[in-house]
Amino acid sequence: MDYSLPAWLGALIGTVVAVAVYVPAIRIVDRHLRAQGGSTTLEEREDFESRIALVRRSILGIDIAILATLGYWIGKALAGAGGPPAPH
Repeated sequence: MDYSLPAWLGALIGTVVAVAVYVPAIRIVDRHLRAQGGSTTLEEREDFESRIALVRRSILGIDIAILATLGYWIGKALAGAGGPPAPH
């Protein structure tokens, strides 16, 4: 497995983009979930809040996994595109 600096920088940039995208995305999802949640009792409210927290963590994890991987691949492709051809 090749661990090049451009690939890792691409993964880092992808992670930063993922965190930047997370903030507006979670606001939209949070607003939507809270509009649907008509919990009345304390137990229902606590259960609802724990589900929202799980959704937030899931969105962040998936967001980082996808964008960091995409950044890694882009960095690896850009590093390979500018280098000398491989000997045969």
